[in-house]
Amino acid sequence: MANGHITLIGGGPGDPELITVAGYKALLAADVVLADRLGPTELLADLADDVIVVDVGKAPGCHVKTQDEINELLVKYALEGKNVVRLKGGDPFVLGRGGEELLYAAKFNIPTRVIPGITSSISVPAAAGIPVTHRGVAAGFTVVSGHTELADVPIRSDHTLAVLMGVSNLPKIVETLLTRGLPSSTPIAIVERGYSQTQRTTIGTLEGIVMRARKAAVANPAVIVIGDVVRLAPEASDSLAGLLPLENADVPAAATFVD
Repeated sequence: MANGHITLIGGGPGDPELITVAGYKALLAADVVLADRLGPTELLADLADDVIVVDVGKAPGCHVKTQDEINELLVKYALEGKNVVRLKGGDPFVLGRGGEELLYAAKFNIPTRVIPGITSSISVPAAAGIPVTHRGVAAGFTVVSGHTELADVPIRSDHTLAVLMGVSNLPKIVETLLTRGLPSSTPIAIVERGYSQTQRTTIGTLEGIVMRARKAAVANPAVIVIGDVVRLAPEASDSLAGLLPLENADVPAAATFVD
């Protein structure tokens, strides 16, 4: 039997309407789907009855399949001649291990296509009204994993830091940023369950966010946004009252700040 092929699909932040047209078409053409828990799993109901669906979702401290096992499954089904889809949340190449899967498939000369998705590092803050860049506020941003050391990333309130998978390490993240000289008054937002009916945003400053997050029982999935852009969120005027107003920025009326 001739080898099949693999398609790595970025499903976006979870809302089934935010997958790309190309991604949805490729999903419907699959013989086998290896699905993450944070992808648009509602779309699996659109698949034909004979499509094999394998749950390979990962949660903190609970991995249904290891990454090595996922790699092996992708290749196993492809070598059987099947059209294999790896349905991921966000984008496959933004902290999604898509590169590892691509390289592993290449060892077996299996054709692999990558269909990009909307990364949660940008879209989930946007769902909370927080742009990762904004004229006069921040001209750049950095995306990191919450399990990554922050020793080498830019640390300035006018350079946005988006942290994925960082809730469990929030105290360490805050401690590191303060140690590196970021002011304790730097705004920070934690956006949980972006684009879902239960989306929630918790806003504070580095000084008090750990206690505030504990009181709110903040949990994954969430994106942590750190920097002055947080003050543009519609909810920020109440949460951050007392901070100096932004200067030279196009700030919407809903995000007016008081002294």
